[in-house]
Amino acid sequence: MNLAAIDIGTNSIHMIIVKVTSKQTFEVLVQEKEMVKLGVGVFANKMLSENAFNAGIETISRYVQLADEYGVEHIITAATSATREAKNGREFLDRLIQDIGLSPQLISGKEESRLIFLAVKRAIDLQDTNALVIDIGGGSTEAVIGNKDAVLFKSSMKLGVLRLLDKVGDQGILSKEKQEDLRNHIKGIAKKVLSEAKSIGFSRVIGTSGSIRTLGEAALLMNKKGSLSSINAETVKVKDIEKITTKLLSLPPEKRSEIPGINENRVDAIHLGGLLLVELLKLAEVKELTLSDASLREGLIVDYVERNGQKLGDLALGSSIREKSCMLKSMKYETDILENKHVAQLALQLFDQLKEYHGMDSAARELLYYASLIYDIGTYVNFQDYHKHSHYLILKGRLRGFNNNELYILANLARYHRKSGPKKKKIKNLDKKDRKLVLGLSGILRIAVGLDKTKNQWVENVYCVFEEDKLTIKIFGDAGMDLEIWEAQRFSDTLSKFLGKEIEVMKG
Repeated sequence: MNLAAIDIGTNSIHMIIVKVTSKQTFEVLVQEKEMVKLGVGVFANKMLSENAFNAGIETISRYVQLADEYGVEHIITAATSATREAKNGREFLDRLIQDIGLSPQLISGKEESRLIFLAVKRAIDLQDTNALVIDIGGGSTEAVIGNKDAVLFKSSMKLGVLRLLDKVGDQGILSKEKQEDLRNHIKGIAKKVLSEAKSIGFSRVIGTSGSIRTLGEAALLMNKKGSLSSINAETVKVKDIEKITTKLLSLPPEKRSEIPGINENRVDAIHLGGLLLVELLKLAEVKELTLSDASLREGLIVDYVERNGQKLGDLALGSSIREKSCMLKSMKYETDILENKHVAQLALQLFDQLKEYHGMDSAARELLYYASLIYDIGTYVNFQDYHKHSHYLILKGRLRGFNNNELYILANLARYHRKSGPKKKKIKNLDKKDRKLVLGLSGILRIAVGLDKTKNQWVENVYCVFEEDKLTIKIFGDAGMDLEIWEAQRFSDTLSKFLGKEIEVMKG
C-alpha cells in the first residue's frame, strides 16, 4: 500500500509518498518541498498572512492531487508551530478539511520532537549510545534524547529562524550589539533545556531540518568535500559551522547565496539559523555535529506504520482500493474492523436472501458492504449522535475509489443506520433511484447492526422466511440473543416500509 505524509511547517511544506513494503519498512517514491514560509510575520502579529494562507492551501491541494496519482490510500497530515500560534490557524486547518478533505493533526512541540527522533533512528545507526537530536524549524527548535530502544527526553523551545527574524525585524546585516542580544536571548531560553539534556547524557549530537542541513552542507563544501549526493550521517566540525555563520552574518541577503551550499530561498534567515545552531552546540559542549536527512514527515510515516503494523498486515487482504480505503478509514477512527466485518456478513446474508423482493443489483450490494465497514467511524468524534459525525467524515474523508454519488449514498447509509430512518426531504440531493437505494440498503444495515447489539458477534447466521404480507428473520447462534432480537426488531421499520411487509425477528 502507498501512504503519504504532509508536514505543514513554519518555513516549508513537505510531502513524502512511500510504498509500505512490510510492517517495519517502506520505500520512498516521491519527496516534495515548497518554501511557503507560512510563519513569516506570525510571531510578531499572530496571524498567517493572506498570501501565505492562500499559498499554503494551493500547495497542499497540489500535493493531494499528486498523492491521488500515486494511488495513495491514506494521507497523514501534521501542522506545527506557525499554525499552532496563529489566530487564524484554526481557520487554515478548517479550509484543509472542507476544501481538500484532509484531517490534519495540530501536533505539540514535544510530539514533533518524538516523531523527528523516530525518523532519525531509522536514518542513523545509533548503536548502543544515547544521541541528542536537534531540529531547527521556522518557529520552534526541538531537542530530544534517545537511543535505539527508547526516547529519554524531549523538549520544544520557542526558537526558530522565522521567529528570530520577526524578533530582529529585518533580513539585513546585524550589528555586533544585535548579535550579542540575540545570543543572550537564545541562551536565556535554551540553557535550562540543554542543562537537562546533559544531565541525562549523550555521546553525539545529530542535526536535522533544512536549516541545519544547509549549514552543514556549506561547511562540508567549504572544506572541499566535493560533490555531495547525500549528507546523511556526515559529520561537520562546530568550528566550521561557526565560520560559515560568521561569514553569513557579515553579508547582506543578496550576497548570502554566493556561499556554496546556501540556497537562495533561505537567504532571509539562514544567518539567524547559524547563530542559533552555534549557540545550541556550545551549550551542548560538543565539537562536532552529525547531519541527518530524516525529518518530521518520515517520522509521521514510521509512527503510523508502527502503530498500525498488524492492521496494515490484515489490510493486505483487501481486494480493491475501495475496500482498503474503507478499512483504513475504519482503522484511522479506531473502530473494530473485525466487528464491522461481522456486521457486513449479516447485512450481505440479508441482502442475498431478499434479492427477489428488493430488486437491487450487485453494485448496491458492494455499497452495503462498504457502508458496513465505516458506518460507526463517527464514534471517534463523539458517541452521542455519532451517525451524524459518520456522515460528515465519510463525505469529507477522501475515501478512494468512489465517485461523489457513491459517497453521498455511503454517508447517508451511515447517517440512517440508527435512530430515525431516511426521509425524502432529508436526502433530496439524491435522484429518485438513489433515494430508493438508500431506503433499501439502510433498512438492511439497520437490522444487521441491531443483530450485533452487544458487540459479541453472537448472531452467526440469518434465515429469511417469506409469507404473503410478512417477513420472518430467524437468527442462529450459540448464545442468548435476546438483546440482539430486541434491537433488530426495533430498527426493522425502514426495511418493513421498503418491502411493504411486516417484519418479525426471532430465534431460529
